[in-house]
Amino acid sequence: MKKLFLIIGAPGSGKTTDAQMIASHNADLMVHYSTGDLLRGEVISGSERGHIIDSFISQGLIVPIEIAIETIVTAIKNAPSDIVLFDGYPRSHEQMNELDKFLINETSIQLKSVIEVVVSESVARDRVLGRARGADDDEKVFNNRMKVYTDPLDDIQDFYTAKNLLHKIDGERDIEVIVTEMETFIKSKI
Repeated sequence: MKKLFLIIGAPGSGKTTDAQMIASHNADLMVHYSTGDLLRGEVISGSERGHIIDSFISQGLIVPIEIAIETIVTAIKNAPSDIVLFDGYPRSHEQMNELDKFLINETSIQLKSVIEVVVSESVARDRVLGRARGADDDEKVFNNRMKVYTDPLDDIQDFYTAKNLLHKIDGERDIEVIVTEMETFIKSKI
């Protein structure tokens, strides 16, 4: 059975880097996927789906749920390890509800925890605008991405808290401290 850990956080929270480091420390045990990386990979492929995804990502908007769920489910089922760290999902009520409906009927995947990497908006802004990886890292797009993240956040937190699955980690500390804390927590759940 695949053990799934969802890692959420604002743009610039460090969630992807944290998960990558943990997975690389434990390459024999776990694998990391980023929703953003999977979707960007599809864009780079030049496929028709990639063009559709790009039309949303380039504006800082959420990719349609059917495309996101299909991408995520395929990645989890085909994961080379039984422990899957997945960051950047869910990002809306619809994504959360669709994933929950899927997991209720899926016996081969168990959601172990939703880990929220918590940072202030000002820290997130400084990090994103400071790294400027691409066209989706300007001030306007950052503001869109932040709004997309924060609008449904209370409901997402409440939903996973009610299921006793939400675990928050302070993402404004030294990266080694954050990664150690998150890795210890994940290992305590497997």
